[in-house]
Amino acid sequence: MNTQHPFPPYFSLFLLFLAAITNLLSPSHGALGKCNPSDYKALMNIKKSLNNPYHLASWKPNTDCCEWYVVTCDRKTNRINELSVFQGEISGQIPSSVGDLPYLERVTFRHLTNVTGTIPPSITKLKRLISLDLTYLSLSGPVPNFLNQLTNLQYLDLSFNQFSGSIPPNLSELKNLEAIHLDRNRLTGSIPESFGRFPGPVIPHLFLSHNQLSGPIPKSLASLDYGTIDLSWNRFVGDASILFDAKHGLTSYIDLSRNQFEFDLSKVKFPKTLTWLDLSHNKIFGRIPEEIKGLELHMLNVSYNNLCGNIPYGGKMQSFQNTAYFHNKCLCGPPLTGCKKVIA
Repeated sequence: MNTQHPFPPYFSLFLLFLAAITNLLSPSHGALGKCNPSDYKALMNIKKSLNNPYHLASWKPNTDCCEWYVVTCDRKTNRINELSVFQGEISGQIPSSVGDLPYLERVTFRHLTNVTGTIPPSITKLKRLISLDLTYLSLSGPVPNFLNQLTNLQYLDLSFNQFSGSIPPNLSELKNLEAIHLDRNRLTGSIPESFGRFPGPVIPHLFLSHNQLSGPIPKSLASLDYGTIDLSWNRFVGDASILFDAKHGLTSYIDLSRNQFEFDLSKVKFPKTLTWLDLSHNKIFGRIPEEIKGLELHMLNVSYNNLCGNIPYGGKMQSFQNTAYFHNKCLCGPPLTGCKKVIA
């Protein structure tokens, strides 16, 4: 009986050679150390997408990613839970592969020379994410309306970019949010009415300065006790006195400067917790309320308005330079010159 091998003898040698090559090209779990293989793959894709920058030189093939720079591994799970890339010569876009690191809690891309484009939709896969810091980049286009899917997010910073268009109203659905930084962009339109309905338990600090936002302040904001609200250097108009409430127990910082707000300051009731107040460069009229003397103010500026009457004497009011009060209609008293009697 003549039996023939189905394959030539050298074919088995070829299979052994192929297996050896595959093992060399595929990182073994031993070579990766504590690094999870799927995390390793995602990180290598990120490095490739960013054109293998020198900033990521420690990301060497077939090494333990838990030992690499700009990433952090959780000590218990050995999964990548933090990615922090900052101050480097890096060009490209934020890689979609960032979304393939499911244990990420913090993502930072900051102060990078030429990172353009926008935020990849894949980032919504990061259900553990609590901090998203994409600042001092060249990101553009609208602020994505899918960020509300990051339900555990506590900190959102998109400042110092080139984002345009309106603010997504659904950001107010982020119930764990503690701070929103959308300042230093090119945003237009008004503040969403929904920003007066953050579900809490904490009302986020709100930074919207240095944009092209316009219109009146939504009345819904009057009900919220913002710790910080910075609306400076925009084009807002109308009555901003609704932001002041003596019953507020958290408000410490209010900056409304460089807008076109117009309201009677005499009727404002300041929260006792207020320590920083900048109302300069608006159209605010009336008098400075005497109650302001009881505040522990570290900063005050009411210059370039239409205020009149005596500057309240006492408290910290005279500790500020005259530049905090000058260029008003008829504001007077220390540290400005004395008040003159008006002859009818």
